[in-house]
Amino acid sequence: MNQNYIKPDSWSIIEEGFDKDLVKSSESIFSLGNGAMGQRANFEETYTGETFQGSYIAGVYYPDKTRVGWWKNGYPEYFAKVLNAPNWIGVGIKVNGEVFDLNTCKNVSDFKRELNMKEGLYKRSFKAVLPNDAHIKVDVLRFLSLNIDEVGAIEYTVTALGTDLEIEMEPYIDSGITNEDSNWDDKFWETTSVKSENHQAFIEAHTMKTNFKTCTFMQASFFVDGETVELEPSIDKGELRVGHSYSQVLKEGQTIALHKFGGYIVDRNHPGKDLVKVAQETLSKASELGFDELLKKQKQSWADIWEMSDIAIEGDVKAQQGIRFNIFQLNQTYLGRDSRLNIGPKGFTGEKYGGSTYWDTEAYCIPFYMATKNQKVARNLLKYRYNHLEKAIENAQKLGFSNGAALYPMVTMNGEECHNEWEITFEEIHRNGAIAFAIYNYYRFTGDYSYIPEMGLEVLIGIARFWYQRANFSKQKNKYVILGVTGPNEYENNVNNNWYTNYLAQWCIDFAVAQLEKVQDSFKDDYKRVVGKTQLTDGEVSQWKKVAKNMYFPYSEENGVFLQQDGFLDKQLITVSELPSAQRPINQKWSWDRILRSPYIKQADVLQGFYFFEDHFSVEELQKHFDFYEPFTVHESSLSPCVHSIQAAKLDRMEQAYKFYLRTSRLDLDDYNKEVEEGLHITSMAGTWMSIVEGFGGMRVKNDQLSFEPKIPEQWSSYSFKVNFRNNIIKVSVRKQGAEFELRGNDTLTILYNDAEIDLRPGVPTKAS
Repeated sequence: MNQNYIKPDSWSIIEEGFDKDLVKSSESIFSLGNGAMGQRANFEETYTGETFQGSYIAGVYYPDKTRVGWWKNGYPEYFAKVLNAPNWIGVGIKVNGEVFDLNTCKNVSDFKRELNMKEGLYKRSFKAVLPNDAHIKVDVLRFLSLNIDEVGAIEYTVTALGTDLEIEMEPYIDSGITNEDSNWDDKFWETTSVKSENHQAFIEAHTMKTNFKTCTFMQASFFVDGETVELEPSIDKGELRVGHSYSQVLKEGQTIALHKFGGYIVDRNHPGKDLVKVAQETLSKASELGFDELLKKQKQSWADIWEMSDIAIEGDVKAQQGIRFNIFQLNQTYLGRDSRLNIGPKGFTGEKYGGSTYWDTEAYCIPFYMATKNQKVARNLLKYRYNHLEKAIENAQKLGFSNGAALYPMVTMNGEECHNEWEITFEEIHRNGAIAFAIYNYYRFTGDYSYIPEMGLEVLIGIARFWYQRANFSKQKNKYVILGVTGPNEYENNVNNNWYTNYLAQWCIDFAVAQLEKVQDSFKDDYKRVVGKTQLTDGEVSQWKKVAKNMYFPYSEENGVFLQQDGFLDKQLITVSELPSAQRPINQKWSWDRILRSPYIKQADVLQGFYFFEDHFSVEELQKHFDFYEPFTVHESSLSPCVHSIQAAKLDRMEQAYKFYLRTSRLDLDDYNKEVEEGLHITSMAGTWMSIVEGFGGMRVKNDQLSFEPKIPEQWSSYSFKVNFRNNIIKVSVRKQGAEFELRGNDTLTILYNDAEIDLRPGVPTKAS
């Protein structure tokens, strides 16, 4: 199968030619979202070939009962399923009585899909010959409105070719859907009403168990050769579906266009008893604007997003297409408007992984949202974790922890752990550290300390209590150790003293203690409130310090590196370059037993620590650890290439950094992991942004100042990006000859360029070489 079929283009994702084998992959790649809902790029019309139907509503999920062979105490009760929602995009087509289906057509020509990222539009066009020899031309335009985010719009046009044709179009909505991903084949939805009136239709349905109430709605209008036509439908209404069939005879060359508005109203945002009424009001709002005006507003909204978040690359179209695709999908998934939501690893593109948030949000996504939005967006992501603190304490209690110790879940929708694999659920506890680091990272970048006394200090106390209880004293080592963990490298389970986990534990305690002292000095009322609420004592804090001060770190004197875990050197250390390509990827070719005994690293582990805490180590130490661990890294996690790209750039290994960048930016477009049909890797896309801004651009915060040490890949003639640093917008442009900085704001700003201070004045480009 050709996985490298996307045409290079700087602003669009383009597929040319109809290939049934690529339909599911394209359904992922051409997905749409607007932060409130999203859908795979399924065909609107009937398609009987291989397809993965998927429409999703933000925050709506189902607690699918955990399926395990042997129940363990503390196990999550359920796996939170991202729910396939009722389908509103459907448009059944008949031509001279024959169902139009690309899978059964005699011929399909001039097939083209385009995801216009600049304007947030999905287009499809082709010519087809049906089994009854009818010839048609079809053009489809679809978008999910950013302005009325409960509404999506479709323009579906059919042109008669060669002869007069009778065209029947049936816009419909359907709640008779199932999840691809289900543990027990449970019924996820209960449909309670199906209504049809005045070219509009409404299906009310609620989720089982979680009882989210939804109203799926639609409205249709028609045009022949651009002129409005009043057509009366025949109505087909069942228990789970309602369709309106409209019939029109087209003369040769004539075109009929359907404008369909559809979408979801949810009781997360509206009273459950009023959903149909709100849907009617929403349709009225969309109708008053009309399709063309809504489209115009869509283009403007995306122009506003790109104005701040675009990264422009000259001289390398595939690299340019890759970064824009990643930025586009991140903005389709999460816009920061609702602090109850988070960034799911598949966004609105598939069901795998379940849950709405992983540690990916704190480790990878927050830097992107901090720098390309206002700081409120990143603050909302931190607020999300504060709102789930009680659940994190409950999660820890289930595992035997006490006294307010908090273990944040590996996977969650509502704060409860809902991950199904014990070696991850119980042991991949470094996720706690990523949350504490995000609090630090947010303050470091935005300068907004207020989150810590208001909310963050309670989170840090809960996390410090967890690490204190999770460590135990080893008489043999005369140090505190952390046993039975899985680090970021998930190809090692149940290991002792994962260096990254131990280092994070020590840092989290030290950071929590430092913030306690700072809040006590400067925010006395908050300190009194938090200490009273958490029942924290000086004696308890002293015990934390003892653990942090005496934490054990595995180290190899022979190699001069920290060891990934106690037993790493016991492995047969054969590098990835010595692995036959036929055995890759090992997660698809090897038994789990063989993987666990191998030295192969799924993603940055020790090097993840060197990424977070770069300023704790010298460049020479980074180089030594990079040279030791990267040769064993198979990069079979979407989160892996970006960290290695940043570090290779730091080490002036630009060719290697560039290769890693291409891998992270085109992971889904070129389907490196041969799994794109399951959905996109949304959270790792923020790592692609980091690869350019932090890797090639060398952006850091040093001594409370924004700092850049830019480099440029040989393949590029220039690149530019913008960051919002403490309400100062700085545009950074890098060429082979040097860099240029342009400040937008009212005040001057001093930044560091290769460790030298430069004063930026608003509106005055400043060259540096």
